[in-house]
Amino acid sequence: MAAIAERISPQEYLELERKSATKHEYINGWMVEIAGASRKHNLIVGNIIYVVMSQLRGRSGEAYPSDMRICVPATGLYTYPDVTVVADKAELEDAANDILLNPTIIFEVLSSATEGYDRGEKFQNYRTVESLQEYVVVAQDTYHVEHFVRQPNGQWLFSETSSLNETIHLPSVGCDLPLAEIYNKVEISTGSDNHRMNGRVE
Repeated sequence: MAAIAERISPQEYLELERKSATKHEYINGWMVEIAGASRKHNLIVGNIIYVVMSQLRGRSGEAYPSDMRICVPATGLYTYPDVTVVADKAELEDAANDILLNPTIIFEVLSSATEGYDRGEKFQNYRTVESLQEYVVVAQDTYHVEHFVRQPNGQWLFSETSSLNETIHLPSVGCDLPLAEIYNKVEISTGSDNHRMNGRVE
């Protein structure tokens, strides 16, 4: 990621970002360019959106890919989660309709460049969003999903799985997300073995 050379206001960021050919986060006054995603990353994102939207058909709720920007009001962060799910009606910041304020679930697909940020500072920012009920972290180089669910007392319950036979239940939207579907058509190399998911577990 390459940072713009000077600190700017949120209004300046949005004005520049809406004209930019590339995406940037806004972090503590800095405009930081977001690197492009790998093929695996894009497959995983597409799989998640397909499965969630299929289950939301006919009822409230929407799922968005990474072109949907969200705002974290408590910290001033503007960012683009890999997948964002809203349980009910989307609340948007302004008339441009491109900044979501009420995410229910956020998914981040890890890469070597962003893993520390996604697990640490970024999740700290996300936890301040009152509407957020679940945070899901998905590896792209191994079969592994981490799931955090906000509890009534404000704490977060953590679970994880690396089994393609397991299913992640998303209680805030009443959806089930099988790992075999998350990794459909995604090639994962383990040592000298190369596994390909083509709609079935291998």
